[in-house]
Amino acid sequence: MDRYLVFGHPVRHSKSPFIHTLFARQTQQELEYGLAEPAVDEFAQALRTFFDQGGKGCNVTVPFKEQAFTLVDRLSPRAKRAGAVNTIKLTDDGVLLGDNTDGAGLVADLKSHGVMLADSRILLLGAGGAARGALAPLLAEPPSELVIANRTHAKAQQLAAEFCDLGHVTAQTYEQLAGSFDLVINSTSASLQGELPPLAPALIHTDIAIYDMMYGASDTAFIRWAKQHGARQTMDGLGMLVEQAAEAFTVWRGIRPGTKQVLRELKRNLGVI
Repeated sequence: MDRYLVFGHPVRHSKSPFIHTLFARQTQQELEYGLAEPAVDEFAQALRTFFDQGGKGCNVTVPFKEQAFTLVDRLSPRAKRAGAVNTIKLTDDGVLLGDNTDGAGLVADLKSHGVMLADSRILLLGAGGAARGALAPLLAEPPSELVIANRTHAKAQQLAAEFCDLGHVTAQTYEQLAGSFDLVINSTSASLQGELPPLAPALIHTDIAIYDMMYGASDTAFIRWAKQHGARQTMDGLGMLVEQAAEAFTVWRGIRPGTKQVLRELKRNLGVI
């Protein structure tokens, strides 16, 4: 039976085995999907061993995405742009192909919620790996403007300069933010600590869409804050998790699974519904 893993540290909380088991059942694919939690300095060896022992593919999560980028034989165009790999496939000719499905998963989830991206004004909070992975797919839609805001302004400027060939992307400090945004995406990990990015409440209005890449059994701190200031459409990253997994499954198996029922099952598993 074909074997797949998710590598991370920590990774025991991962819902990837649950999601991919449902995908396999739905598409009648025979595979098994497990967890691997090597020490931070043992990831490269663990990855090699997995494929030497017949592994077909894997997902890679924190903190190994950037390291995986350097370990594969070939990179997809979107992995090159993202500077990180979250999906690896052993091809028929024995090549380890590195891909990044995070941004595609984000865009697919936004569209499933009816969010219009074309000609919209988007604010992206954060300039780390999650933001980097999202930029190219978002700019491909394309928005009228994408503004990156980050606590360290120099990082936002660097990211904007790197992606400016794909569309109208700029960097601003939190204090400089002005005007009306159609969509705000929080790619920071602040919600994991129950913290908030320093965003002015005046930027929130009733027609804005709010997306937090983090998720939990209840609203994240950022979503609670946005609702308190009048946002009517709010979304967390649970759908993105399922959609990026579906994209990875398609890379591996050449068949695209449906996501709606799997997302419902995942919410039930988490106690969200």
